Amino acid sequence: MPNFEHPEYPEATLLHLESMVPCRESQVSSLLSIFGERQHFSFPSIFIYGHTSSGKTYVMQTLLETLELPHVFVNCVECFTSRLLLEEILTELQSLSSENKHGSHMPCDTFNDFVRLFKQEIIIQDLQNQTVYIVLDKAEQLREMEANVLPGFLRLQEMTDRNVTVVFLSEIVWELFRPNTGCLEPFTLYFPDYSIGNLQKILSHYHPPEYSADFYAAYINILLGVFYTVCRDLKELRHLAALNFTKYCEPVVRGEANERDTRRLWKNIESHLKKAMQTVYLREISSSQWERIQQDDGEPGHLKGLSAHAHVELPYYSKFLLIAAYLASYNPARTDKRFFLKHHGKIKKTNFLKKHEKTSNHLLGPKPFPLDRLLAILYSIVDNKVAPTANIFSQCGTCYTDWKEPCLLPVPLMNRSAGVLFLPWHILPQETKDHLSCDTPAFNLGWS
Repeated sequence: MPNFEHPEYPEATLLHLESMVPCRESQVSSLLSIFGERQHFSFPSIFIYGHTSSGKTYVMQTLLETLELPHVFVNCVECFTSRLLLEEILTELQSLSSENKHGSHMPCDTFNDFVRLFKQEIIIQDLQNQTVYIVLDKAEQLREMEANVLPGFLRLQEMTDRNVTVVFLSEIVWELFRPNTGCLEPFTLYFPDYSIGNLQKILSHYHPPEYSADFYAAYINILLGVFYTVCRDLKELRHLAALNFTKYCEPVVRGEANERDTRRLWKNIESHLKKAMQTVYLREISSSQWERIQQDDGEPGHLKGLSAHAHVELPYYSKFLLIAAYLASYNPARTDKRFFLKHHGKIKKTNFLKKHEKTSNHLLGPKPFPLDRLLAILYSIVDNKVAPTANIFSQCGTCYTDWKEPCLLPVPLMNRSAGVLFLPWHILPQETKDHLSCDTPAFNLGWS
């Protein structure tokens, strides 16, 4: 007997759906109740949110495809303008019919045109008597589009007078979407993160057929014990499970241990998992290359693990920009003439310099500096003539999380508070030498 109950769909379909969405029974039951029967009018809009890899996209795709509901699935990152988004929805809507699997392009410049064309297409597809679902994945991108796009989708059912439901999938909460002018509130549904028990159940479900389910479950338990504290992304954990399972099975394949000898199996894979932990999310090389590296452990001079990220060189001008930012941050502006001009003349030491000459600038911390000073130092330390091109300016980042506590990253190299050009810029408070190899510029910063 399935956990899902719905008079519209047969029991076999609901059982199959239940097996496809483990650990998301509560959310699927809520969606089934909201959807109702095919001919029923559903909510005009549904807002589903949760962290990345919490099953939002997978559950919606599986639910709509298993129940064979007419739907359009669009990724808002791929359709990054309102015109591309509206045209993609109309094209996907055309392809719902069996006669036309690939819809023809329909130009659509405004939301008013979209409403008119959408109503026409619903009649052509003979979908007046059932709910059509428009699923907008990565819906947070809608906030960057025209002001009428988000309110328009929220009221699409009202404007078209058709049985249509718009589903928004997002990683952020609805409060960050709500326009200041007000809008029709959607029905919100939260997808929580998977617990360690949920991850154990889901990952164990995909065990290889040549090994028993208990053997693979024991392997997943070891894997989660190592990686759960640093990674709870289901997709990444599935990748790690597939990547390291061969190494785990080696003692069994060689006949040195049986499937129940978990202690010996753990000893065999322990060092291997520690190497893999250094590469979570990086994906710097393919899975086959990673396996070859582990097989060639005895090769002298070979780069062990995936530590290549420690040897990545920055672009040429990025290095000099970072050096210039470091010099501007840790040297007073009054010393620029002495450091960067050949004929600066005689400069007297002030009382301030005498008082603080023994104090390390690293103890005082990095100081803010204007952009024009940064560029002046850059032009002084680069041997050849540097033109002020867009390539140079694009490497001066404006990424920040809070103007009081800027998010300072090595690339983009600098940060300016609140993204305003004339406000002071900052360099990384973290030691810059951790992120910069100065072998190529051959520039001595005097680090000890």
